[in-house]
Amino acid sequence: MAAVGAGGSTAAPGPGAVSAGALEPGTASAGNVKHLVLFLHEAVLVQYVDTLKLAVPSLIYTLQNNLQYVAISNLPAATFQVTYQLKILTTALFSVLMLNRSLSRLQWASLLLLFTGVAIVQAQQAGGGGPRPLDQNPGAGLAAVVASCLSSGFAGVYFEKILKGSSGSVWLRNLQLGLFGTALGLVGLWWAEGTAVATRGFFFGYTPAVWGVVLNQAFGGLLVAVVVKYADNILKGFATSLSIVLSTVASIRLFGFHVDPLFALGAGLVIGAVYLYSLPRGAAKAIASASASASGPCVHQQPPGQPPPPQLSSHRGDLITEPFLPKLLTKVKGS
Repeated sequence: MAAVGAGGSTAAPGPGAVSAGALEPGTASAGNVKHLVLFLHEAVLVQYVDTLKLAVPSLIYTLQNNLQYVAISNLPAATFQVTYQLKILTTALFSVLMLNRSLSRLQWASLLLLFTGVAIVQAQQAGGGGPRPLDQNPGAGLAAVVASCLSSGFAGVYFEKILKGSSGSVWLRNLQLGLFGTALGLVGLWWAEGTAVATRGFFFGYTPAVWGVVLNQAFGGLLVAVVVKYADNILKGFATSLSIVLSTVASIRLFGFHVDPLFALGAGLVIGAVYLYSLPRGAAKAIASASASASGPCVHQQPPGQPPPPQLSSHRGDLITEPFLPKLLTKVKGS
């Protein structure tokens, strides 16, 4: 396997070069630590230009994580969860601008519906929807959520562009992101809390609740990878909707959050928008055609004595409509 140098030229592999297949499970060198170290040295240090490309999204992701803590400190958990779905809107806009991706009419309509739902929830929050702690600042929380959504959308699309423009695996790119993110996080920690860390130690204040949050975040990241690999966009949309519902229920039980009709309307619009945006293009066309046929002006009446017309098959190419969800069926060659 040829190794790609920093300048982008292809050169013959050196004695220490290791192919990406060395990291694949089931190969002879999968458990060889020496091969792993040589591969990481080649991919991270020798090809340092590719590694430096990940500094930009890593910096943005680090900023995004800190903005999320600012937002959740100044907004109820349910309001934060609903408002944070604006990341779908920002990701879609950056995808159109940076990747020249096209969106269907249904997706544009769902983005408008999403924005409307978030605006209704924020209007409810600004109008004093239920009691809130005195140290919360809804304005600062909203600004932090919007900035976090913008950074999330840009970093996600930028990372996707890097993945599609290079031969590096997702695991290697995540490792490079983690290296920069850890370094940037430590620099920020030392800048803001350096004296306290030097006096009390790095792990001061790590209560069981804090460790629970850390493990939950790590487990959530692994779950995202599993969802991307084994599930589809519809299930991902349902998972997002379920997270909004669970956050609302937990806020009611733990923090006395009050759900009024305005919040319920906004949250419902957001959940519906997430579902509509997650529909595959074929399913979206099926819904649109079904709506058009349902609104037809007349129904053909069969004259008496004439045989009934042949029934059309419900299969249209690779598309079949079920009672609730349109489902795409992919035909496998040779089956």
